[in-house]
Amino acid sequence: MIQYILESVAFQLLFLIIYDLFLKRETFFQWNRAYLIGTFVLSLVLPWIKIEALKTTVSNEFAAYPEYLWGLNMASEFALTKDTSYFNLSGYEMTLYGGMIFAAMLFIFKLVQIQRLKKKGEVDYFNHFTRVVLAKSSIAFSFFKTIFLGDEVFKKDHESILQHELVHIQQRHSLDLLFYELMRIVFWFNPLVYVYQSRISELHEFIADAKVSKSHKKEQYQNLLAEVFQTHHISFINQFFKSSLIKKRVVMLQKSKSKKVWQLKYLLLLPLIAGMLCYTSCEGNNSKVPEGEQLETTKGKGNSKGSSLEEGLVVPFASVDEVPVFPGCENAEDKRACFQEKIQEHIRKHFNYSAEAQEKGIQGRVSIMFTMGTDGDIHNVKMRGPNPLLENEAERIIKRLPKMEAGMHKGVAVNVPFAIPITFKLEEEQKEDKEATFSKIDEVPVFPGCEDATDKRACFNEKMQEHIRKNFRYPEVAQEAGIQGRVNILMTIDRNGNLANLKLRGPSEVLEDEAGRIIRRLPKMEPGKQEGVAANVIYAIPITFKLQ
Repeated sequence: MIQYILESVAFQLLFLIIYDLFLKRETFFQWNRAYLIGTFVLSLVLPWIKIEALKTTVSNEFAAYPEYLWGLNMASEFALTKDTSYFNLSGYEMTLYGGMIFAAMLFIFKLVQIQRLKKKGEVDYFNHFTRVVLAKSSIAFSFFKTIFLGDEVFKKDHESILQHELVHIQQRHSLDLLFYELMRIVFWFNPLVYVYQSRISELHEFIADAKVSKSHKKEQYQNLLAEVFQTHHISFINQFFKSSLIKKRVVMLQKSKSKKVWQLKYLLLLPLIAGMLCYTSCEGNNSKVPEGEQLETTKGKGNSKGSSLEEGLVVPFASVDEVPVFPGCENAEDKRACFQEKIQEHIRKHFNYSAEAQEKGIQGRVSIMFTMGTDGDIHNVKMRGPNPLLENEAERIIKRLPKMEAGMHKGVAVNVPFAIPITFKLEEEQKEDKEATFSKIDEVPVFPGCEDATDKRACFNEKMQEHIRKNFRYPEVAQEAGIQGRVNILMTIDRNGNLANLKLRGPSEVLEDEAGRIIRRLPKMEPGKQEGVAANVIYAIPITFKLQ
């Protein structure tokens, strides 16, 4: 939440800097109005937008768990004291909501002020507006379809002021101000909301002045503006006589109309928004935790909700009264043992040894700690192992764990930390057989049709692409659900020319299954050779599923 607020405020600041430096002094009033409303809305939306094509990797340091928490038998000291109060709000939340309540009350008070003025005045109804004349007053402002005029103003240049306020009504300026007033309630702590509201209010006056000066003598209208009258300080009304704005309005009336070519300044938004999208599309890359005691097992899939964890009691797996219920363990007598069995089964099912790690001979144990939250999802996945390649694979496995029934302690849903190791070990038989990657093998496998090719490696790649294009089919289920992305494929063409050890990793099982179907239809080949002997050849290729 805090990150979202900081990003929104930063974006608003950048948009306002562009406005004040390049656009504020131009007479493109309607364009500026659209800019002020549009960029504020964009600043609220952009932090949520993640564009796949713009994704980059940004490194994030993990806050390490204390060493004793890395053991399988969690220490009882890890349990937190349960809050028995009815309202379990942090100081931050109390301040936030308290400010919103106060801002909302202030807004209601302002509405009451307007209603009181209407009751005190002489009300006249016309076709397109309502006029309220107030005794012994020189105020002049509009609120939606109601124009408030002091009797002193009514006696003077009533017509030009009335026309000015009618512009506010016709162009629905009150909606703009009301929008920012509501934003002031939600984001009361953000000073830029007040700046935005001030800018749009100023712009409304420029728009109305420009309109009225066309039908009234400009010099006479400027003299009228030069007079400063009293006004009610209500932020979401269009006030005619606002002393802080009079000088700016007179200057803007005297200003020549901006040349159309200067509308190109609005193109400054494009690189600015592109940069913001690049920033918001960045993915955090969890760096490994400090070294220390390690944990053990092997393989993964699931619905991780990120690293944010709900507030609540935290009880270790070894101490919790009722452990989280893994799908399929609902009717088990010993749910703790069933959980252990199911998670091992899950790891074996989804285990995928990285081709790069195999090629480099990287092996070892990755210790993992994660928390099963009160919402049944996986949170705060922490890993440490001998190499980031193994850590990333272990994280992928754990993040694909299914949603579970939350653990219970003393009748209350709790967060349950759990630790487990995943061991990556190169098989001995792999070392006995001749084996090499496709890029390093002496003689690559011969794809049918490449027997007479001069460059059999290039021919293999070309035939493989042709095979994928020919057999490609986008699953309807994935299209309907809007699922897209890249499926990374690792396979071995064994010393008999057959497909073996097919591994798939992608954003969805549906896409993985389709990629697997395509690859399994590959024809038998002549095996590759290393030092003149038939060898197993490791080959990797991605298949990208992209919706048009």
